[in-house]
Amino acid sequence: MHDADGADPRTTAQPDRLASLADLEAHYGAPVPRSITKELPRISPQYAAYIARAPFAILSTVGPDGVDCSPRGDPAGFARVADPATLLIPDRPGNNRLDSLRNIVRDPRVAWLFLVPGVNVTMRVIGRAHVSIAADLLASFEMNGKRPKSVIVTTVDAAYFQCPKALVRSQLWNPDAYVDRAALPSTGEMLAASSQDAAFDAAAYDAGYAAHMARTIY
Repeated sequence: MHDADGADPRTTAQPDRLASLADLEAHYGAPVPRSITKELPRISPQYAAYIARAPFAILSTVGPDGVDCSPRGDPAGFARVADPATLLIPDRPGNNRLDSLRNIVRDPRVAWLFLVPGVNVTMRVIGRAHVSIAADLLASFEMNGKRPKSVIVTTVDAAYFQCPKALVRSQLWNPDAYVDRAALPSTGEMLAASSQDAAFDAAAYDAGYAAHMARTIY
């Protein structure tokens, strides 16, 4: 990554960039004390209560090819706190890109962000993960007669909640702020725009997607 003059902005001092930890800390000031004390080396019963009610989580991973951030969702309770240091989450059928799992098998560092509908507090869990295909573990996450392909087992290094400000500012749970799906390009239209196949039928894809989802969701 270089500017037009060939300089690397990550290592070149510029007056409008915070390029060092010292600059960053001087600009923002000290952390709010409670933002530090709320971080625990385990999942407390209070933190577990949030995770148990979360039907949606975002998984962040890092690997030699870069970073990845992907959604995970199921009925609330799908993220299972096996003990204060262990979090279990099934990997349901997807598109088999396996971006997150590829990263985990090469670099175990992960971060989870859990959201509970209607609640502005989010929960973060940071740790190291591995991908398990243990038969008894897969069986314990069976849904609609189908087992997940694997289970992501996270050993917890840190857990803490995030304050509500971001969700309040975004009005994420406010129905009046919801966007009409028709106002955005459809899935078929986005695929058509990125596809090299001139014969791809976006309308047919969109028309059949609900049935495809019903067949493949588990």
